[in-house]
Amino acid sequence: MKMKPLSLFSKLLALLAVLASAFTILAADKKIVLVAGGRSHGPGEHEFRAGCLLLKGCLDKLPGLSSDVYSNGWPKDAAAFDGADAIIIYSDGGDGHPAIQGDRLKMLDELMKKGVGLGCIHYAVEVPAAKGGAELLRWTGGYFETFRSVNPHWDADFTTFPNHPITRGVKPFKIRDEWYYHMRFPEGMQDVTPILTALPPDSTRGKPGANDPHGGNPEVQKHKGEPEHVMWAIQRPEGGRGFGFTGAHFHKNWGNDDFRKTVLNAVLWIAKVNVPAEGVQSSVTAEELATNMDDKGPRKTGP
Repeated sequence: MKMKPLSLFSKLLALLAVLASAFTILAADKKIVLVAGGRSHGPGEHEFRAGCLLLKGCLDKLPGLSSDVYSNGWPKDAAAFDGADAIIIYSDGGDGHPAIQGDRLKMLDELMKKGVGLGCIHYAVEVPAAKGGAELLRWTGGYFETFRSVNPHWDADFTTFPNHPITRGVKPFKIRDEWYYHMRFPEGMQDVTPILTALPPDSTRGKPGANDPHGGNPEVQKHKGEPEHVMWAIQRPEGGRGFGFTGAHFHKNWGNDDFRKTVLNAVLWIAKVNVPAEGVQSSVTAEELATNMDDKGPRKTGP
């Protein structure tokens, strides 16, 4: 029996299937490496491992993406970064920042030149100006500079957003966190787009004249009443991308859909994955939020 020719509709379906398959192949093999720092602060604060694993759980539900989490600091084997499209560091910073130890800045520089994306979350945006400052400025667009930037806890009210892939689907939200601000940015914000901006209370700028590396410096006092950028993104001239996000001191904030979406969108963007029109859709239950928390024991009191 001679078979009837495929209908036009069937042919279109077959073509769409081929195109979908090709898209999947093109979008596949995007690798995200998340570096989670070791135990830090009290329960529910600086939950680097739990936070990275939560982000991984959201990312792994997206087609064409794979992610690996390395807990308690830098991966022991540099091969962990082979084939990475984006690296996320969520850890303690300052002199103990994992990226500035040994020759890791040199290794990262080689990856950045290849167009690998870099995102730093919370304390990981802080590095010494003399070691890592210039690098984060180039790679992520800004960093926390001691005796210039401040790290207060305050309720940031985000009401407007720039037209950028990272803000797709993000609705206005207000949330309390340790929002660092008055960061060190390139002159004229070259290649940098502020993503989250809010007006901090003047009381969060510290005490005038205080000799505090994380607050009270004279420079930040000059900008009372001005909005401050607490998240930013950079399109690097060589083609790579980066972002800095100063929130996420409190682990519970990952339960806020818009807070979480902003970071997930940023991870996709720096990995050069198309951010959906409504942003990354994800949900997190209370049980999932409480999973993988570090055992930090009871809070210590006294010195």
